Amino acid sequence: MGCGSHAQAYFQTLMHKHIGCSALSTVKDLHTSLGENPMGVQVQNRPCSRTMRSSSPSSSTLHQRRRGPTPHELDGIPWLRLLQPAERERAVADLQVVEVETGELICTMGRAVTYWMGLIEGLLKMSADNAQGLTMTFTGVPPGGWFGEGTALKREPYRYNIQALRKSVVAGLPVDTFHWLLDHSIGFNRFVMNQLNERLGQFIAAREIDRLNNPEVRVARSLAALFNPVLYPGVGLVLRITQQELAYLVGLSRQRVNEALAALEAEGVIQVEYGGLRVLDLTALRNRVFEPGRQVLKPRTEQVHKGQVSAGESAVARQ
Repeated sequence: MGCGSHAQAYFQTLMHKHIGCSALSTVKDLHTSLGENPMGVQVQNRPCSRTMRSSSPSSSTLHQRRRGPTPHELDGIPWLRLLQPAERERAVADLQVVEVETGELICTMGRAVTYWMGLIEGLLKMSADNAQGLTMTFTGVPPGGWFGEGTALKREPYRYNIQALRKSVVAGLPVDTFHWLLDHSIGFNRFVMNQLNERLGQFIAAREIDRLNNPEVRVARSLAALFNPVLYPGVGLVLRITQQELAYLVGLSRQRVNEALAALEAEGVIQVEYGGLRVLDLTALRNRVFEPGRQVLKPRTEQVHKGQVSAGESAVARQ
């Protein structure tokens, strides 16, 4: 497949996932790619949250570990405050929370949707595996972000995987309650509509990022996506993320991400802090074109560049 065809297929996958078109199961896709008759394939769409196990064989399932949310965790759910008292009462009664380990899969491609999910603490990665076994990362999900509304609306199988990049706390609203709120709550409808609108813009931007060869711009645009105040209201101006986690999301090596962070800090658009990043100019992260290696061309280049790389190494937490 040529580069143009590959990019078109990638974009269609992103659009189908959040806008429309019925999903094919992963197993059917795999058998089709192998030239086998997909009509003879029997696929069982089981709820991901009830069947997925953590990376540790001895651990319990997510379903077995679920619990009710604490008052503090409820405070971190942005759409609850938009509900009327009766609507909020039902939503709170049905909400479930689970603590997941690093590397644990929360849901996988081909599984039937049972919950609309959101992140209370931690960091998640949304990705998909193609028929060749290659993983394509779509986006990260920082605290405060809710995802999968398109899948929940259509009640279709997941077209992506959600994996924890660190220990995380994930909340889930049963899909039946999700649809009940759509039928009864104007505030909830507005929240979901804004989510879908921002999500469309996010994945159009992801299409652009995927075609960029400039590492500084790739990192800048990826950071801007994580600081989206509509999709991720819990982030604020400081994102707690490690270099390795950012490398996973951007698709670059940890060393190259560190160099890009030093360049962006030299431009005055971010500030590298212990354990995370502070945004100083979100508009620049979204729109400015940064020249590769530009910080090396400035006065005091050798000392400034080395000092920034060293500072970035020590300031951003490692795993």
